[in-house]
Amino acid sequence: MEIFFEWLKISALLASLLSPAAAGGDWPQWRGPNRDGKVGAVSVPQAWPKALKEQWKVTVGVGHSSPLVSGGKIYHHTRLGEEEVLLCLDAATGKELWRSPPLPVSYTMNSAATDHGKGPKSTPVLSGDKVFTLGITGVLSCHDARSGKVLWRKDFSKQYPVTAPLYGTAMSPMVDGGAVIAHVGGQDKGALTAFDAGSGAVKWSYDADGPAYASPIIATLAGVRQLVTFTQKEMVGINAETGKLLWKLPAKTSYDTNSVTPLAYKDTVIFSAEGKGVFAVRVAKQGADFAAQEVWRNADNEMYMNSPVIEGNMLYGLSVKKRGQFFCLDADTGKTVWQSPGRMGENVAILNAGKVLLLLTNDANLIVLKTGAKAYEPVMQYTVATSPTWAHPVFLGNRILVKDETTLASLSF
Repeated sequence: MEIFFEWLKISALLASLLSPAAAGGDWPQWRGPNRDGKVGAVSVPQAWPKALKEQWKVTVGVGHSSPLVSGGKIYHHTRLGEEEVLLCLDAATGKELWRSPPLPVSYTMNSAATDHGKGPKSTPVLSGDKVFTLGITGVLSCHDARSGKVLWRKDFSKQYPVTAPLYGTAMSPMVDGGAVIAHVGGQDKGALTAFDAGSGAVKWSYDADGPAYASPIIATLAGVRQLVTFTQKEMVGINAETGKLLWKLPAKTSYDTNSVTPLAYKDTVIFSAEGKGVFAVRVAKQGADFAAQEVWRNADNEMYMNSPVIEGNMLYGLSVKKRGQFFCLDADTGKTVWQSPGRMGENVAILNAGKVLLLLTNDANLIVLKTGAKAYEPVMQYTVATSPTWAHPVFLGNRILVKDETTLASLSF
């Protein structure tokens, strides 16, 4: 009998280690646990297979929102017809467990962005037993993660002339200190706002500018925890507890398309913007005030609609130059280490698994790249879908979740 109970303990342990949640870790928000594209527990193959194996594929609707994963469940915000819904799927099988009550969302895209569809584009955030979504028209909703029930919802149509920037809401909210933070409002008028996660009540608000398409991060700079992000026309550092502006720099671009999520590196923050290359700033305390000063700038590379990752002291991204050119920079100096050939794609989502990067282009090309290399030398390349792949993928142990135009697939290595 004692041996039997020991066997049960070992079986339970193995089951927990091999479960989808344990195998790959949680992916609760935009770009992962730390909003930097860094993957936790993964199984990187010693030798990559010639093809990936499809475990399951399900139709989930349209949009560029990225899936979340926690506790063996997948949460996906999507558009079905003229409605937005939050889906919950079983991570092992893709089977739908529940869907939230639909939110009717009639939306007409700006003519300059019709190819990108009606969204949603913002990735939700999961915190505890709640999932927060931000729709294409700027409606912020709090859902019960166990049932999909809407706990509270904010529609800002009475507060702002328009509730989304020119090309639709794309910034992904975050949760910090019991508050869900989202930049609400639209072109020329909005507010970076912290809402109480439980009630939806406003805790603080920074209302100096409209929203951008990039998403905020939290970083400790000059000894203070700050929310760092692009707004429509600025780069700002906001006290994460109070919402007080600590510093700002101008970031006006020709078409108001700030879309690159910042990346913290040591005591600097790395940005990229239309016509401004890639650059790093350092925040310092000057008496009672803060100031941000440029440390380096690389004009040979420029990101747009995609965000970089850092492994060691190397920064990896996709430049818009030469119609899509992968690059590697020294994050300490900004010096270019290597550049790939051009025409790699209009967009890329990068997963940093330490020894390798997984680069998923909007053309459904998944490229495996070793980190630390002195040149662009792909290890393997796969075609993972038959329609565009704009959503950020998720790495789960020995498999990857890929969202294309209408489906979500689980592919194993």
